[in-house]
Amino acid sequence: MMIRRIGIGLVCLAAYQSICAQGIAPFEKGDRVVFAGNSITEAGLYANNIWLYYLTRFPDRPIRVFNGGIGGDVSAQILARLDADLLVKDPDVLVVTFGMNDSRYFEYGDTARTQAVIEEAVATSKAGFDRIVDRLQRQPRLRTIVMSSSPYDETVANDRNLFKGKSIAMERIAGFQQEAAARNRWGFVDLLRPMQAINERGQEERPDFTITGPDRIHPGSAGHLVMAYLFLKAQGLAGRPVADVALDAGQARVTRQENASVRNLAVTDGGLSFDYLAGSLPFPIDTVPRVWENPQTQRDALHVVPFMDEFNSERLAVAGLAEGRYAVGIGGEYLCDATASELAAGINLAEYPQAPQYRQARRLLVLNRLHAEMEQKYRNYFWVNYNFLQEKGLLFDDSDAARDTIMAHADTNGWLNAKRGDYETVRVAASRKALDREMARIRKQLYRLNKPVTHRITITRKAN
Repeated sequence: MMIRRIGIGLVCLAAYQSICAQGIAPFEKGDRVVFAGNSITEAGLYANNIWLYYLTRFPDRPIRVFNGGIGGDVSAQILARLDADLLVKDPDVLVVTFGMNDSRYFEYGDTARTQAVIEEAVATSKAGFDRIVDRLQRQPRLRTIVMSSSPYDETVANDRNLFKGKSIAMERIAGFQQEAAARNRWGFVDLLRPMQAINERGQEERPDFTITGPDRIHPGSAGHLVMAYLFLKAQGLAGRPVADVALDAGQARVTRQENASVRNLAVTDGGLSFDYLAGSLPFPIDTVPRVWENPQTQRDALHVVPFMDEFNSERLAVAGLAEGRYAVGIGGEYLCDATASELAAGINLAEYPQAPQYRQARRLLVLNRLHAEMEQKYRNYFWVNYNFLQEKGLLFDDSDAARDTIMAHADTNGWLNAKRGDYETVRVAASRKALDREMARIRKQLYRLNKPVTHRITITRKAN
């Protein structure tokens, strides 16, 4: 379902965030950050959005973000692969999230057993998580962040996957996650309650509205951007501008240049021009749906959270211009027309995809996606190992015997069949090394291309 503009009550959303988030520090230069979770994490979107924000906003603060998600996982399965899949990546920061699968699905078909299903699901999930906590308490160097699941949207009006009571189990799982984080002085980010608040507010106007997805379970591209927004807000990064420049044309002077540098200001009767170097790049908004059977794009998220105001503001304000309309250009590209009063109030350069700095950021988006697609091969390799080979006694056995076992079952196991090609790539040492080299090359390219460059901005009065 495409998301039209909904008045979501941002004051309510802010209240949820202040109650449910335990502050987490921004990532530091050189940090290796692993996101551990289920299929929502494995999709790679929210973690890549977070990394892309750091790529564009902090060009001299390189970090590496790892996808540690496996579809279908519950807390006990994350525990089982904690050492061989997650800690082996030598993370400085580990983000642990679960709950969607832990809270169960078709078990809710018998309404007489709903309460029993909830109790069993919560107890089982907590037992696995308690062992994760015990293990991570013995990792004093590791900075641990616990993150609740995005919500199961039990209230959206559609006829798919309605498991009444599941959302109660998810609330309780989020509760013990938050308690454990507070007890251990770990960070905590709540996705569940703020996102469900968005859903419920939107559904007051449109019962079929959801920031999750038509299956009630998997957020689309919009939902993943909301997830990244909530995470970055918990890190205290809201309000940091891409750049903020203010000029006074009447006095031919710069009155503000935050995270930016203005040089060679020239004012004429017909307007002005100057050299502009921002300290960051704008965050490029993806316009392609990235989740199967979910038509949401990132742009849909802009209607329900103030991402542009809080995380993507590249403001240019010019006071003192004579009344009239002006053409604004940058780097030889026409951006827009604006009146003198509109320019005095300020325009957001990050809203114009044709701007050269935005096009530069879009190249980062494309490379970031390419890196994620390559990393997905590893996620499929680990899925095959933990969800098939382990029960055969062949965990991480990259022999031909393991491959032959997979081939013998692939025709009757659709998930295995879909992932066996990527498994084959990663299990073979030579192709795995080639994949690693290409991913390293892309990371190096990302941090070479993310440096802002100087552009000439022109503001020219238009003839009546």
